[in-house]
Amino acid sequence: MLAGKHILLIIGGGIAAFKALDLIRRLRERGAEVTPVLTRAGQEFVTPLSASGLAARKVYTDLFDLTDEAEMGHIELSRAADLVVVAPATADLLGKMAGGLANDLASTLLMATDKRVLVAPAMNVRMWEHPANQRNIVTLKQDGVLFVGPTDGTMACGEFGPGRMAEPLEIVAAVEAALMDGPLKGKHVLVTSGPTHEPIDPVRYIANRSSGAQGTALARALSALGADVTFVTGPADVPPPDGVKVVQVQTAGQMLEAVQAALPASAAVFAAAVADWRVARTSDQKIKKDQAGSLPVLEFAENPDILATVSQMKQGRPALVVGFAAETNDVIAHATAKRERKGCDWIVANDVSPATGIMGGSENAVTLISDQGAEAWPRMGKDDVARQLAARIAEVIGGDA
Repeated sequence: MLAGKHILLIIGGGIAAFKALDLIRRLRERGAEVTPVLTRAGQEFVTPLSASGLAARKVYTDLFDLTDEAEMGHIELSRAADLVVVAPATADLLGKMAGGLANDLASTLLMATDKRVLVAPAMNVRMWEHPANQRNIVTLKQDGVLFVGPTDGTMACGEFGPGRMAEPLEIVAAVEAALMDGPLKGKHVLVTSGPTHEPIDPVRYIANRSSGAQGTALARALSALGADVTFVTGPADVPPPDGVKVVQVQTAGQMLEAVQAALPASAAVFAAAVADWRVARTSDQKIKKDQAGSLPVLEFAENPDILATVSQMKQGRPALVVGFAAETNDVIAHATAKRERKGCDWIVANDVSPATGIMGGSENAVTLISDQGAEAWPRMGKDDVARQLAARIAEVIGGDA
């Protein structure tokens, strides 16, 4: 459920902060990425080193970190996550949230975010029951803030009653529930990825340099938005994402069969770099080098056109069909022509000429081509490209299942 999800975890100041360390571990066990933010009071109970070690990510503490704020880090942090979790959520943090205050990193992130917020309150029973705190809770719930806990129990101060922070596994369950309401919930999306391997003989094959990284990132991003993803992949360099249905294939013919078996779907995204040709007659034995020096002659046949096949379906065609066009020259012209020829709705074009270093790399620079024209996106990481494209797909097919 949490594979590929990004959680921004704000750790407030209270004895329950020690549970936040276990929460980080539990979330990461389930595939989530966790970025911790420690308040000044939170650092009195757990150290940035502890949180960073468990999260395997940088811990943020100071709003006025010049390096990060030069790039408006508080805005990026607050909006890059799928969910913001506050644990423990102290009376002070709840009061700041309800009052719209933003005088430190944690409260500024909470004001700047456009994502859902889940709080796990933790405080003394008297503080929990105080009328001011109860007013804040009413306000926050009206604002759409989600709550998990608190529970009844013995406090660190020795008193008994409501105010104990929910246990880490309870918070994990609340996180999973909060993330089930993505815009693509109930939608089936098909994604192809990676290269295909077209055999010459039992030990040789025709392939290309596709790593499968972009398709994998896209499947992960679509799943994070709630989609039920079928991921049909060739023999890629990167492992398939968690939380999706994975169908592994080798050849273009196998990929077409897997795609057809996966339909119907609300959307189909063809990010795989499918070989255009295969050897017409493969050898069932290894082709031996001729001692006289003559070279083997290979006859080629055209592979099935998976994108065109699905784009031109008369019945059961997905509402949105997206193709990819990796080009080395005249990128926009070739990609535009490909979209018209195949009959798909969108083409994601990218320049994979050697000078760009994109093929097999960690970044991409794409142009989204539709009937509205060509929209160039800046060069960015493949995960960022995937999130942006997944959001566009959700705008088209999201809504009621």
